[in-house]
Amino acid sequence: MKLSLIAIICFLSIAGFSQEKASNWFTNLDEAKAWSAANNNADILMVFAGSDWCRPCIKFKNDILVNEKFLDATKTNLAILYLDFPSKKKNKLSKEETKQNESLAEKYNKSGAFPKIVLLASDKAQASSIQYNGENVADFLSSLNK
Repeated sequence: MKLSLIAIICFLSIAGFSQEKASNWFTNLDEAKAWSAANNNADILMVFAGSDWCRPCIKFKNDILVNEKFLDATKTNLAILYLDFPSKKKNKLSKEETKQNESLAEKYNKSGAFPKIVLLASDKAQASSIQYNGENVADFLSSLNK
C-alpha cells in the first residue's frame, strides 16, 4: 500500500513538473529581453498565436514549442516570446498583455498571419520570419539556424 502511494505521488509530481513552462518561455517582452541579456544576448523567437482558435498555432505549440527536444535544444540560447491573441472570453489576457501583443503585432505582424513566427536577432535590430509547415522539431531547429 505504501509503495503504491509513493508511486502515485511521484507520478503526480513528475506530471506537474512537465506541465510547467520552460525557463526560457515568456509572455512579456521586457522579461524576454532581460533573459536574453543574461544569456549571452540570446535571440528571441516571437510567436504570434491564437491559442484557442488557430489550429496551425495549436499544432505548432504542441509539436514544436512544448516538445522536450525543442526545449532542450533552446533552453540556453533562445528566448521564446509567446504572444497570444485568444478569442474566447475565458482566455482573455490582461489589458497590459493585450496592449503589448497588439503593439508588437503592428510592428512585426502587419499582415495578421497566424501563426507568425519571427526570430529577433540578438542585436534586436534584425528580424526575420520563420515559416512553419508542419515539420518536425529537427527540421524546425534547422530552419532556425539558417
